[in-house]
Amino acid sequence: MFDVKKVKQDFPILNQEVNGKPIAYLDSAASSHIPKPVMDAMTRYYEYAHSNVHRGVHTLGERATSAYEGAREKVARFLNAPAPENIVFTRGATEAINLVAYALGLHQFEEGDGIVVTLLEHHANLVPWQQIAKLKKAKLYMVELLEDGTLNMEQYRSHLKTGKIKMVAVSHASNVLGTITPIKEIVREAHEAGALVCVDAAQSVPHMPIDVQDLDVDFLAASGHKMLGPTGIGFLYGKGHLLEQMEPFQLGGSMIGLVDYYESTWAEVPARFEAGTPNIVGAVGLAAAIDYLTDLGLENIERHEQELLTYAWERLSGIEGIEMYGPRSPRTGLISFNLYHIHPHDVSTILDAEGVAVRAGHHCAQPLHRWLHVPATNRASFYVYNEKEDIDRLVAALQRVKEVFG
Repeated sequence: MFDVKKVKQDFPILNQEVNGKPIAYLDSAASSHIPKPVMDAMTRYYEYAHSNVHRGVHTLGERATSAYEGAREKVARFLNAPAPENIVFTRGATEAINLVAYALGLHQFEEGDGIVVTLLEHHANLVPWQQIAKLKKAKLYMVELLEDGTLNMEQYRSHLKTGKIKMVAVSHASNVLGTITPIKEIVREAHEAGALVCVDAAQSVPHMPIDVQDLDVDFLAASGHKMLGPTGIGFLYGKGHLLEQMEPFQLGGSMIGLVDYYESTWAEVPARFEAGTPNIVGAVGLAAAIDYLTDLGLENIERHEQELLTYAWERLSGIEGIEMYGPRSPRTGLISFNLYHIHPHDVSTILDAEGVAVRAGHHCAQPLHRWLHVPATNRASFYVYNEKEDIDRLVAALQRVKEVFG
């Protein structure tokens, strides 16, 4: 297990006061913070290597290309992908999922095909499939939830039996309920039915070991800024033979093979999907974040978050008037809740005055909130730099909310 207090020292942003009080940052499911080693890696890149990639043959150009492709290799090793070519850099998980929807679904789905989604989905893994279904006259099948917030697997199996399912789009971990889906089982049954699987892993890759070959997923998307990296960088993992079959997502420089007056050919994968100048320093930062997470150990991170989750659940359960959502286990390190009839934005505002940062809103999951019969929730999420004291601060601040609203 790592030393949390020592880890916290690597995050300069946490060494400050907000509204006159030390900050307790409990919003890492929205965006995590960046440790000093990641900042230093990006600074070094700008000081010694910055140039464009895959173009010039000068020294800086070669350094930049080496750093960018080295980052791709690092992501591949992190996921146990077969090769760096299985990794496509994107702006984040949202763009990665849109890439699959438009580069594959738009060109390969036909009228009457089926797409399975779940009620757990973040909008990023729902709205693109809604649009593809409309454009291709395909049918969208929704997997609803059981009372405890887990997937209705019998309904999932029923959808697969329609015989025309082409894609299953599913979250690995819910950003609202914390539900961890049985992804290996989902993938196996989808494949038996002849369907592909696109996994939104934005809330799982930063928090637990992921092996894409063991899971046998066809596509997996994640964002760098939720795993101690910078914003504007993420990645798509895809099986090689599937990526090879897909059309480009965006057109322009870098993604071409040969351009003639009226026709063009495409570059090999993954360059085919990375039109224009990529976010090079973002990839450098992501690679450094992976180094940092690897040094801490994903198993240690998962264990630490589960300890915080258990402690938080027990402490919050003792607050009169609080309602917490999602299964008790298995779940990832976040808790969404409401307190009496008080609007989550009001709760969050008072928490902020106490130096406690949580998320308030529908968390880009409106259908799931309709299922919960609430317009919004508050969400506290935990990561490598959080300790039990942060949760104690949250509990004390919620008592302050109750005092304010009588």
